[in-house]
This record gives sequence, C-alpha cells and structure tokens, in this order.
Amino acid sequence: MPEERLVTTMGLMDFLKKQFIDVIQMTETEQGVLAQRYPMQDMEIQNGAQLTVRESQMAAFVNEGRCADVFGPGLYTLNTKNLPILTNLQNWDKAFESPFKSDVYFFSTRLQTNQKWGTSQPITIRDKDFGMVRLRAYGIYSFHVADPKTFHTKVSGTQEIYRVADIEGQLRNSMVGWLTDTFAESGVPFLDMAANQVELGKKVAEFCKPHFAELGLALDSLVVENLSLPEELQKMLDTRIGMNMIGNMQQYTQFQVANSMPIAAANEGGGAAGIGAGLGAGMAMANAMMGAINPAMQAPTMQAQQPVAAAVPVAAAPTAAGGETKFCMHCASKMPRVAKFCSECGQAQA
Repeated sequence: MPEERLVTTMGLMDFLKKQFIDVIQMTETEQGVLAQRYPMQDMEIQNGAQLTVRESQMAAFVNEGRCADVFGPGLYTLNTKNLPILTNLQNWDKAFESPFKSDVYFFSTRLQTNQKWGTSQPITIRDKDFGMVRLRAYGIYSFHVADPKTFHTKVSGTQEIYRVADIEGQLRNSMVGWLTDTFAESGVPFLDMAANQVELGKKVAEFCKPHFAELGLALDSLVVENLSLPEELQKMLDTRIGMNMIGNMQQYTQFQVANSMPIAAANEGGGAAGIGAGLGAGMAMANAMMGAINPAMQAPTMQAQQPVAAAVPVAAAPTAAGGETKFCMHCASKMPRVAKFCSECGQAQA
C-alpha cells in the first residue's frame, strides 16, 4: 500500500508540474531563420488552444515524427475539425477532451533576398562562334519556403532551428550545375548571352524552379549580374573584336599608306624622294600584313614586291664623312647632296 500511494503521489506531482499551452505563437528573433521548433518540453496542448500564425509564416504539427496538419496565416482554435490528420493519427473518434502532445514547427515564408551565387571555377561549354569556351558567371537570387511539409521532411527535419546558412551552400553549388546544363541546352552563343543577361536570368530561373520545388522551396527571382570569359580568353576576344572593327585589311593598309605619304614628303630628301621612301615602306608593311593574314599568298606577294622594297631606301641618313645626302630623281640611289650627276645612272640632278 505505501508503494502504491508513493507512485500515485509522484504521478500527481508530474501532472501538476506539466504546463498546459493555451496560446501557440512565435515571432522571429533573428534574420535568416527558415524553420523553428516551438518549445514543448514538459508542456501539453490544451483542447481548444489558440494557434496564431502571422503573415509570412506557416505552422506544422508533427506527431511522433510524422508531419500532420499545416496552417497558413490566421487565428485557429485547435480541435478535431481543424486537425484532421492529427485526429486520425491519434485515433480520436470524437472531440478530444484531454491535453495532447505534439511538436509544432513554425516556418518563415518571407523572401530570403540577396542570396549570392557564382562559379568558383570557369565552366566549359560548346559555343557556336568560338567552339569550346570557358566562362564565369555570378549574380543574386531570392527564394522562400513554399511547402513546409516537404521542406520539413527533406531538409530541416527535427532541428530546433534551421537557418538560410544551413542550405545556402548546397543551393549555390547546385545552381552552378543547373546553370551549366542551361547553357549547354540553350545553344545560344556567348556574345548573345552576354548581351541579354536579363533574359538569360529568366531562362536559368525557369530551369532551376523545379529543383527548388523538390526541396519545398520556391525560387522567386534570379539575376545574372555578370557573364565573362577568363582573362586570357578575354584578351583573345578583344583582339578579334579589333580585327572586325578594322574590316577589309587591304583597304586598311591603303589607308595607312596614304596617311604616311605627307610625313614621307616632309623628309629631308625632298618631295619625290620622300614620297618614294614612304611608298616603299608602306608597300613593305602591306606585304607583311597581307602575308600574315593569308600565308598561301605570302610567298608570291613578297617575291613580286621585293625589288620595289629593295630599290627604295627606308630613310636618308648622313654619310660617314658627315655630309648630307639625297636620292637620285631617276633611280632613287643615295648620293651626296652637292652632286650634280648620279654615280649609278649618270642622270643629271635638279
């Protein structure tokens, strides 16, 4: 008898120690919280208790590890009518009269903004214009918890508190993989993607949304802030852009030669000699540039132009004796300025 009284007394004391919850509500105490468990230790929920779910929140009842009823924003009086799944799990045939235990989790459904993503290493894709290229990309995105039941089951689980930082790394790295698939399937050249980053962000977002939904999340926006090539490839692209801006190389060479003629005419050798020297240098430059563009044409072109380049001096310079020189008006040979006749062709000089 004394033992039975002791057990009964201890059971009564345990019952009296329990706290019965009449109001269930929760406010965010810090930024970046996605899910938080309502403190339930030594506490039971009263029949008819009030559940308050604020805007940008959702609440879920979890019974013995199984996610049951989910509530959106609003004020609820807890009974078997609005706890149908929990009622079924607890085998309540009628309105329950006694307090019950259940885990309650609150989920934040507001936007988690300014989440950053980016490629830590260049990703390789096949490009229509450049063949195989490696590119970098980075930007920001925003998301929110859309399906608390799925999120609790697959992601947050029984953690007391689950933050954005706990899943941010996985989302960021996964998005890089999804981004690579998007680029590969789009078939859009790099230059077109770089020129339409807004549309590119929308396309990547549409590809990523189903993957977010699998985790109970919703991707609200994705922005591509920058799309670029590695530095060494960017230099090659700049070179190609420069060549495209030049356009026809032959016309560009003729233009350069024409611009050099006034400078050549101002040389000390006089008008005709200066023109000849500038023209010879210009032709030599043209041959070199055209040869670099088309190696197949380099040999015959250089052979055809070699006598002209050899016959025309590049510039007039003082002789070893310190006297001034000039060029023959007929054969362009170098000769002393004071000479009246050319020592090579014998023609009189003006």
